[in-house]
Amino acid sequence: YISTATTTTTTTTTTATYTSSINMAASLNLETVAVTADTESGIVRVELNRPKNLNAMNMQLFMDVRKAFDTLSEDPDCRVIILSGRGKGFTAGLDVLEPKSLPAPTPEVSRYGFNFMKHLTIMQDAFSAAESCLKPVIAVPHGPCIGAGIDLITACDVRVCTASTVFSIREAAVGLAADVGTLARLPKIVGNESLVRELALTARNFSAQEAKEMGLVSRVLASEEEAMKAALEIAKQIIANSPVAVAGTKKNLNFARDHQVAESLDYVRTWNACMIQSEDLKKAMKAAMSKSKPTYAKL
Repeated sequence: YISTATTTTTTTTTTATYTSSINMAASLNLETVAVTADTESGIVRVELNRPKNLNAMNMQLFMDVRKAFDTLSEDPDCRVIILSGRGKGFTAGLDVLEPKSLPAPTPEVSRYGFNFMKHLTIMQDAFSAAESCLKPVIAVPHGPCIGAGIDLITACDVRVCTASTVFSIREAAVGLAADVGTLARLPKIVGNESLVRELALTARNFSAQEAKEMGLVSRVLASEEEAMKAALEIAKQIIANSPVAVAGTKKNLNFARDHQVAESLDYVRTWNACMIQSEDLKKAMKAAMSKSKPTYAKL
């Protein structure tokens, strides 16, 4: 592993060969997020990297998350991103002890309101970067996944977790409405308005098994190691497909979620009118007929 986190400089050898030849990923030098690239497969790991604070999210972390996803979206060597947290848990949520978690007070309330909206937009855009990233993002929470942690994982494409993961939409218990994505995305993910309202209004904890039953996560694994193994297997299956088709599928799923069926059909019709001319389609059909594995160009 070659990590770009400023707190990690050592290199260890694993069964896969990890080097820094994914240039865009290797160029990231982030304070609160570790980025590790597997140049053989194109899998990039993004890890929340404030383990001493249970990965509590300060403003630097929001900005680092934004930079990581924006960079990897444009990196032709990156095919799939796996998101996790270092240490004992995914995240304890917003770092309420960090003064910069809220904008500085102003003498006049309306001007503070404008400052707050600018501040919150930075936080919202950071997590939306995972959603808009052209590369699929697989979230692998473990331990606590509290408050802003749910905001973040609901912006991801696939979610698997450990049996020990504890979730909570904690914001109502600390005096505010969740405002970085959970209330917008979670109802569309689980499709159960009553349950979403129960969880958001009570701010109670819910287990990994309950998360799976409602559809928030697709798999629950016994340990971090098994959860990461499952995520890697999903990533490898995705990578076997055309990067053009994968990016198009993600774009169209996101569009369909937010639009009517007729609009979505028109969008995918227009999309494929261009993308169907890709060499990837020819390669995939040829490989299917010859029962071989196709090799695709980078995106």
